[in-house]
Amino acid sequence: MNSRARTSGTTVRAAVWTDPEAPLSIEKVWLADPASGEVGVRVAATAICGSDLAYVDGHWECSGPAVFGHEAAGTVDRLGPGVTDLALGDRVVVTLIRSCGSCRRCMAGTPVGCSGRLALDDCGPLRDGRGSEIRQGLGVAAFAEAVTVHRSQAVRIGPEIDLDVAALLSCGVLAGVGAVRNTARVAPGSFVVVLGAGGVGLNVVQGARLAGAAQVIAVDPDPEKLAAAVRLGAGTAVGDGVREAVLVATKGEMADYVFVATRAVSAIETGFDLLGRMGTLVLVGMPRSGARVSLDPVTVASAGQRILGSKMGSGLPARDIPALVDLYREGYLELDGLITARYGLEEIEAALESARRGGALRNVIIMEESLIA
Repeated sequence: MNSRARTSGTTVRAAVWTDPEAPLSIEKVWLADPASGEVGVRVAATAICGSDLAYVDGHWECSGPAVFGHEAAGTVDRLGPGVTDLALGDRVVVTLIRSCGSCRRCMAGTPVGCSGRLALDDCGPLRDGRGSEIRQGLGVAAFAEAVTVHRSQAVRIGPEIDLDVAALLSCGVLAGVGAVRNTARVAPGSFVVVLGAGGVGLNVVQGARLAGAAQVIAVDPDPEKLAAAVRLGAGTAVGDGVREAVLVATKGEMADYVFVATRAVSAIETGFDLLGRMGTLVLVGMPRSGARVSLDPVTVASAGQRILGSKMGSGLPARDIPALVDLYREGYLELDGLITARYGLEEIEAALESARRGGALRNVIIMEESLIA
């Protein structure tokens, strides 16, 4: 055990991952109480994100045991020393964006690029019955009844949104809308292409609509996801013949912005082919570890194009999550319709399998029904 191991805590149920070949196991694990600058959150709901699947299925490297889940919302039930701006019972959204607040990136207002190191990075809060560490997947480990996270990861919200719906804000919505607003800063009147109409891609569509795009073209092989994209603001939705559709929609100019919101490596090269002069390619989805793509640097330079990575929508949670709640409350941002199904913790394997098949927008694990509203 790490020399900085914690000594006080509680026991909670969690879905523990060991390797890609084994199902998750519902076990009782030990969760440390929050140390200085940390908070404990009783989890109400956790949505299943593609990043969770990437780890569970072995597409991204991780050694077990671990508890994943990072798209969560709940109520504060423990406060570490020094945390004075939250209170017990506060309703919060929990994100994976953990920031020290004092490194160069944090001081520049980009906490997603934090280079600081916090106590949770050196000594995670989870242990098994023998006292051995269980990895805190994605810095949250929310496939569990409760989490212990850094204060920077919790954003207080009001009663105007149920917590199962609010959970979507912590990753999929923040990453999608944020990619448009923060990373690319899409200009009104632009032509936008979104490759992939899953949980994140649909929120890119919403973000582009909110930004005043002249045309949003959604691309996905799934007809149901394309229908959802049209409902959320896409003017054109196609499963194939993408280049031709973009040529027609843009009158031959091609796209000002292409967002790649899928893990498929081939979509990155497709997106590059759809860009017009001065266009911007935004990488939102994350492929398998070690993936490589081939692009023509001469075209990028001569056409004045840009390629941007968008981690968590370049989000500043304390600013962006309340703003998203306001958009939801005012009827401009759809969230309820993004939830495909709700499951109990014991049903997590079924929820994961449904997400694997590709038909689900977001499956949500309900940890504690009484906390939702």
